[in-house]
Amino acid sequence: MKKYSYIIIDDDAESIMRTKTIAEGFSELTFMASATNYQDGLHMVLENKPSFVFLEIDPEDLSSNLSLAFINELHRYLAVIPKIIVTTSKKGLAFDAIQYGVFDYLLKPLMHIDLLKTTLKLEKILLQTNTVEINEVVSVATPPSEVSRVSNVVEKPLIICIKSYGDYRYLNAADIAYFQADNNSTDIYLSTGEMITAFKTLKHFESILSHPFIRIHNSYIINQNYIARIHHGNSVCYIKNSPKKIPFSKTYKSNVDVIITNFATGNYIEI
Repeated sequence: MKKYSYIIIDDDAESIMRTKTIAEGFSELTFMASATNYQDGLHMVLENKPSFVFLEIDPEDLSSNLSLAFINELHRYLAVIPKIIVTTSKKGLAFDAIQYGVFDYLLKPLMHIDLLKTTLKLEKILLQTNTVEINEVVSVATPPSEVSRVSNVVEKPLIICIKSYGDYRYLNAADIAYFQADNNSTDIYLSTGEMITAFKTLKHFESILSHPFIRIHNSYIINQNYIARIHHGNSVCYIKNSPKKIPFSKTYKSNVDVIITNFATGNYIEI
């Protein structure tokens, strides 16, 4: 799963803590720093170049100088501007914020569902961007007769090679139902029921894998394509064609919410 760093700039220390607490529920978000005024916030952004900036634009402490003008200052120094997420209690500034090209506008008090929508919005944009980039490379750089061949290469399934002392074991990622941590190694369970051990930590697999693999517990990464049922009351996911029930923890509950949302955005009927 791709990681996104963020900085919080807000004159209210309590508000900073609330934003940070909610963001900590998303494993893909990594806190870098916080600031309570314009100048300190600017220095932190220029030094750290975060993916996101949570920005208050209508501060209670006017001496903090926080406003949408902060975004203009970033344009003076950075070729790539972090995605700005405005966090404020006033609805009336939304139109002005849009003119500054902010990524999102969230009203205080910030709620978990607000940030979930923001992260899903980012995932959707990145997916669309990657698709456009692939199409552009194919159409501009490739003769028409070669387009079909290149498309096949792009769609080639991911193969994971488990290497140990000269033994190379090749696994089709689409056949993996879930990963389970086992101290400093990881057990990989296939849809056939077979298990293969890899001498890498679960954290290593989390860092190199993306959709449809998602971490739902300190000990488990699951392929959401193999989920047959999610039971919130018991905090477990059921695996297709298997009696296996995989627990999910409070720490990764937001990832389970993402899975539920992903199912709902497909060809889907809820009864």
